[in-house]
Amino acid sequence: MDDLPFLDFTAHGFSTRGPEVAAAREASPLARTPFGLAVLRHQVAGRVLRDRRCRQGSHDWPRKVGLTGSFADFWMASVISQEGPEHKRLRQIIQTALAEAHILALRPAFTRIASDLLDGMGEEVEFVEAFSEPFAGRAITTLLGLPEADAPSLAHDASTLGLAMGVDAKRYEDRVNAATDRLFALAERLLDDPPAGSLTARMLGAAEALGVTDRAALQNLVVISIFGGVDTTRAQLAFAVALFIERPETWARLRADPALIPDAIEDVIRHRPTTTWATREAVEDMEIDGVRVPAGATLHVLVNATATDPDAGYSGEGHAGGFDPAARRKGHFGFGGGAHHCLGHLVARTDMACALAVLAKRVERFEWAGTPDYLPDSGNTSPRALPVRVVLE
Repeated sequence: MDDLPFLDFTAHGFSTRGPEVAAAREASPLARTPFGLAVLRHQVAGRVLRDRRCRQGSHDWPRKVGLTGSFADFWMASVISQEGPEHKRLRQIIQTALAEAHILALRPAFTRIASDLLDGMGEEVEFVEAFSEPFAGRAITTLLGLPEADAPSLAHDASTLGLAMGVDAKRYEDRVNAATDRLFALAERLLDDPPAGSLTARMLGAAEALGVTDRAALQNLVVISIFGGVDTTRAQLAFAVALFIERPETWARLRADPALIPDAIEDVIRHRPTTTWATREAVEDMEIDGVRVPAGATLHVLVNATATDPDAGYSGEGHAGGFDPAARRKGHFGFGGGAHHCLGHLVARTDMACALAVLAKRVERFEWAGTPDYLPDSGNTSPRALPVRVVLE
């Protein structure tokens, strides 16, 4: 293992999309990091994410970055951190509650939210504050059957939890724990009085059918649903706009052919993933492409590196330096894979598609109105601020 390239995730300015990552990928499918091993090749990543000799790896993330308190307790008890029969039961509850027909029926509501927000936008705005965060907040209040007036505080708390997933998580510990406490209080109220037809009501019905009565586990499911539902949509929509500003010809193609929107979402995640890695932990000694991996080792599948691997059908050439929604490539791992594939992927893909459809119909182009500011490009990342000029038709 000492012969593997080394990537310092903690170095100032490090990016999982940086040239040092591409160089390491050329040298080896694996690299050493301060948090375990990085998986850099698409084919190897697919095997790792589905290997039964691995468990979900981020269950230990709070300890690795020194977090204590309510967020750490929540995370280590969440469905993400469970394995075996308990994990399967909890997944079944969410899968039933987030049935495809139910999510697709919410598309008119998601479209209305996007239209309302665009109607109220000025020419120059900070896009996260003006659109992507309120859109994500109102989408999740729709799912939860809550008043849209609750969206700002809910979106803020969910976004704050995302700070716990970065390499500098410790500096945000107090804020993250306070937000976790507020979300658990909300979950308790929703379980006591679930709005009819809401996600919580559907979860309770699924739990009853499966014989799951653990109140703490159900609270945790509500909170993880809010966290994942807001943070992914909020960040990926903002990253999408940043990419389209840098590649205006691709925005023009999307406007001319809205059928490209679902593929555009996948390519945004390929190039600017908010979850920069999906994690596994070896539960027994194993070998990966000739490298001995001991039990207990953590494996981080780097989303951008594996998605832009030539083995995934990516050349980096052609339209707009490789960002091309029409290109045919192998899937990315932005939503993980295997037994821990993200349960909320359909919600994220659906609400983002509705938002992009509204923007593509009415916005001729986006331009920078200032300098964007981003969280470190490792762990969970997102734009802190995205000052843009919105040029309508």
